Amino acid sequence: MTIQSNIFLEPAPTQIPEQLKKYIVKQHYDQYTPEHQSTWRYIMRQLKDFLSKNAHPSYLKGLKETGITIDKIPSIDDIDKKLQKLGWRAMPVSGFIPPAAFMEFQLNNILPIASAIRTVEHISYTPAPDIVHEAAGHAPFLVHPVFNSFLKQYAKVVRKAITNKQDFEQYSAIRKLSDIKEDPNAPPEEIQKAQAHLNKINSELKSPSEASLLSRFIWFTSEYGLIGDMKKQKIYGAGLLSSLGEAKKCLHPDVKKIPLDSSCVEYSYDITDYQPQLFVTPDFETLHTVLEDLKKKCAFYLGGEYGLKKAKEAETVCTIELNTGLQISGVLENYVHEGDQTLFIKLKGACQLSYQEQQLKGHGSQTHESGYSTPLGVLRGSHIPPHQMSFSEFKKHYTEKNGDMKLEFASGWMLQGTLIESIHKDNKLILLRFKNCQVKRGDTIYYKPEWGFFDLALGEKISSVFGGPADRFAYGDLEDFEAIYVPSTAFTSEHKQALSFYQKIRSARESTDRSPLYFETLMKEYHKYFSKHWLTGVELLELAYIFKRPTKEKQLLTKKLISASNNNYKNEKRPFIKNAIHLIEKEHKII
Repeated sequence: MTIQSNIFLEPAPTQIPEQLKKYIVKQHYDQYTPEHQSTWRYIMRQLKDFLSKNAHPSYLKGLKETGITIDKIPSIDDIDKKLQKLGWRAMPVSGFIPPAAFMEFQLNNILPIASAIRTVEHISYTPAPDIVHEAAGHAPFLVHPVFNSFLKQYAKVVRKAITNKQDFEQYSAIRKLSDIKEDPNAPPEEIQKAQAHLNKINSELKSPSEASLLSRFIWFTSEYGLIGDMKKQKIYGAGLLSSLGEAKKCLHPDVKKIPLDSSCVEYSYDITDYQPQLFVTPDFETLHTVLEDLKKKCAFYLGGEYGLKKAKEAETVCTIELNTGLQISGVLENYVHEGDQTLFIKLKGACQLSYQEQQLKGHGSQTHESGYSTPLGVLRGSHIPPHQMSFSEFKKHYTEKNGDMKLEFASGWMLQGTLIESIHKDNKLILLRFKNCQVKRGDTIYYKPEWGFFDLALGEKISSVFGGPADRFAYGDLEDFEAIYVPSTAFTSEHKQALSFYQKIRSARESTDRSPLYFETLMKEYHKYFSKHWLTGVELLELAYIFKRPTKEKQLLTKKLISASNNNYKNEKRPFIKNAIHLIEKEHKII
């Protein structure tokens, strides 16, 4: 299968969709502390060394073309300028934004980048998205045209996926847990409470929504995907590309490897922990193939009663598209389906009528603020569907002597009222407006004249049912995922002193002064006050090589670092500190 992509020919978007603006924040580059910069350098030095051999080749190419370096946290504005050459944009966001919002950004060729950076306590793996994950993880692979095209196609599919009401609760619980786990000052009982809350929600979930299933697919591909054959794989998923711990662990035989196909959505995942199994695609073209398989199982593709059933179960705003192209958006309350025909639909809450995802004039959520209902199907005694008739022909056949119109549907529904307006699109009659209108079936009345204008939708089949309103911008506010902002870290006085020491080390590295006294002063301060801050020791060790200090001093620092690792940090962190020492020695040609 050959996938063609014209991504490099498309211009970068100049406008941000209104519904996405609430997620965008300022990067505030000056709020990155010297410790943040040291964290970035520590992670990126080791990741680049490991991934140069174990990631798909596009990784190194992508770092170069997006201007992401080891030495300092990138400016998202700078990444934005680089990505514009590839037809994309980059925008700073706050933490873990909803999956649907993330994909809508990508649908508009915008890469959202979490502007915060992980704490030292989570340096090997962060439970919350950060700039390492999204800048150094997601941005590099935008340079690969087939993968780039896959992201665009996925965004188009997931945009129409139906989201269940319970998805909102699950997202909020996951977001809260990831934020608490990332906070080094969070009490253990708060973490346990947040975990228990998420477990409770997960246990009460019904069958996963279409949006949830598709989020699993992107999780096991774009976020945690491996590429190659089942004997030897390379990394391409952003979650792996940005985690010191999981990047190395994922290639180990202990982590189960499964060939990628559409069954991957049967596996759930935990955003706050390592993945017990990963999926392997032989190439990026296969991502398109699997996506196509998943698309064919969605309500927007299948339509009909299946789509209506999914929409009703969801209890969220969905859009019902008729074979005439008329799109009816709202929360589906009920429908009548007999045989292979949908005869009647009823939606509640604010509703919208659209055509080709453009709201019809005068048919927005303010006009239909209390719901919308309509009978559907063919008229009794007619072999021609109403939408295929000319307006004059329609009036001639169904207008009575008193000037009113009487329509009898083959299903038994009956409409009687005064026709005052019609809407045509592409030579099709799609909507009729009546006043003094009554709609009934047998003795059951579905619409009374005193309720105001009645708008009859013309169509015989449900061609598609998809999530969200057809014209998202015109519809107005949804019961949507919250835009939550990551709070600024409150530093203790002790931590502020440590930050000051980080800055001294950074200034020394950037200075041309290489006097022994300069370095010795820093060493004394480190041993007296900051030796428990192991990352300052790593920075100081690199400085020892820059200042060409005696071997004895380097050995002392190395011993101190390994001791601190053994005494104060989890086992998984020990090899990373040792590896950091190894890379410093390697870069300065000691090895």
